[in-house]
Amino acid sequence: MQQLIDWVLSVMESVGGPGIALAIFLENVFPPIPSEVVLPLAGFTAANGEYTIVEAIAWATLGSVTGALLLYGVGAVVGMDRLRLVAQKMPLVDVSDVDKADVWFSKHGSKAVFFGRLIPGIRSLISIPAGVDRMPMGRFFLMTLAGSALWNTALVSAGYALGSRYHLVEQYIDPISKVVYVVIIVTFLVWVGFLVRRSRRRSNDPDDHIDLEAGTDR
Repeated sequence: MQQLIDWVLSVMESVGGPGIALAIFLENVFPPIPSEVVLPLAGFTAANGEYTIVEAIAWATLGSVTGALLLYGVGAVVGMDRLRLVAQKMPLVDVSDVDKADVWFSKHGSKAVFFGRLIPGIRSLISIPAGVDRMPMGRFFLMTLAGSALWNTALVSAGYALGSRYHLVEQYIDPISKVVYVVIIVTFLVWVGFLVRRSRRRSNDPDDHIDLEAGTDR
């Protein structure tokens, strides 16, 4: 982590604002790079006069949106049709599961993208299902811009205010991140358990199956 901090700091000091955008772009594409480290560090360097806090937030938001658009493109390339084909070949998973997820995202996608940008562990990956669902680009851009700007403003401002103690931001956010990761893991395990029980139920009841063509239970 210290090597990462040193690298980010050197980029920000040598390149300035575009260095922030680059670091946040990489944070979006490679989630292991934590924004709770990069953004407060950007605030700290702004406090040292490398650039203004407004510039730091603007460059960070540019990096966030650019990274999100790239992941949106990845999701769009995969597409719903390919996802359905994959679902047909996966054990336990039905095409109807993909269709239901598609219906849900079509109804709640805007909220998912906006609030997803505020949740560690989710903020980067939420762009992929948005691309798969082919959410209108204008709506995706606005929700991503709004959520990213809010997150970036909060963390850059915290780093700016704390100065050399910017690392305290990570200490406060890290427990929240861990809780989110636990929730994701538990949710995944519950979902797998549901799929296993459904598969066993259908094995015992031949009439309880999926009409793949219609994509509905019957």
